[in-house]
Amino acid sequence: MKDAETIRILAGMNLQQFRYLREAVRQKMNLTAAAKTLHTSQPGVSKAIIELEEELGVSVFARHGKRILGLTPPGQQVLDAAERIMEEIDNLRKLARDYAGSPEGTLRLATTHTQARYVLPPIVQRFAHKYPQVRFKMLQGNPPQIAAMLAAGQADLGMATEALAGTPGLRTIPVFDWEHVAIFPAPHPLVRFVRHPERLTLKELGKFPIVTYETHFTGRGKIDAAFAAAGIEPSIVLEAIDADVIKTYAASGMGVGIIADVATRNHTEPLLAVKCGHLFGRNTTHLAVKQGAYLRGFVYAFIELVAPGWDRRRVEHALR
Repeated sequence: MKDAETIRILAGMNLQQFRYLREAVRQKMNLTAAAKTLHTSQPGVSKAIIELEEELGVSVFARHGKRILGLTPPGQQVLDAAERIMEEIDNLRKLARDYAGSPEGTLRLATTHTQARYVLPPIVQRFAHKYPQVRFKMLQGNPPQIAAMLAAGQADLGMATEALAGTPGLRTIPVFDWEHVAIFPAPHPLVRFVRHPERLTLKELGKFPIVTYETHFTGRGKIDAAFAAAGIEPSIVLEAIDADVIKTYAASGMGVGIIADVATRNHTEPLLAVKCGHLFGRNTTHLAVKQGAYLRGFVYAFIELVAPGWDRRRVEHALR
């Protein structure tokens, strides 16, 4: 496409058309849901997309009657371009606010329950005290969902153990290491390992029913891999995404809980804990951002609170 033609087409478009297209796809082609999210009408969304198609001279959506089936091949390319344009516009707005010295804004953090419940409370409190005019929005999900929120521009930062470091289009920095612990109420046969956790074996642990995380959460993959490598099939009687739920059922005697050690900080449940790093290895929690996203000054400040020593210069170098 020639430059003059490109300029002519772009001149006929507006950001609202891109915004409506993007939201329609996010809502799985449900224009009514897209309109509700955008605080407008369904006919308005439909009209904007049709006008975009007319400007481009291609069909963005494949349709059967009035029903939208999905994106056409050129429609996918249009969406990709719209995403890039909207991201650059968002970056420009953030940059302008920073250079204007505006302290207002929203920091959107996508994270897991474990991080939100046990790691972040004192950090968020310190951040809120330092930046009272910044609104903090916490989005919770499993690691794949967190990666998806970052990729879609719905979050500024992501914080999790799994998925983030290996996701294309994301840049990550390590924050801290942690290990799993086995938890149980006293009296229990595993009490003898509290003072000598290095003596606990997978064979001994596998004698008991186990309560632990759901597949996508908090190092569950390492737990499964360790048992499989030892030729042991553990009896996992309950899986949950929430360490508090696991602790509740472990305290009731349903089984030995296996959770992240950070989830035992200041807990009030009548439970003993045995460190299991020698069985399941160490895990690393990462902070992640979308590649190419502009981070406002207060985002860098929050990163430094989460990961002391990672000042703005070091973060920028690592995220390149």
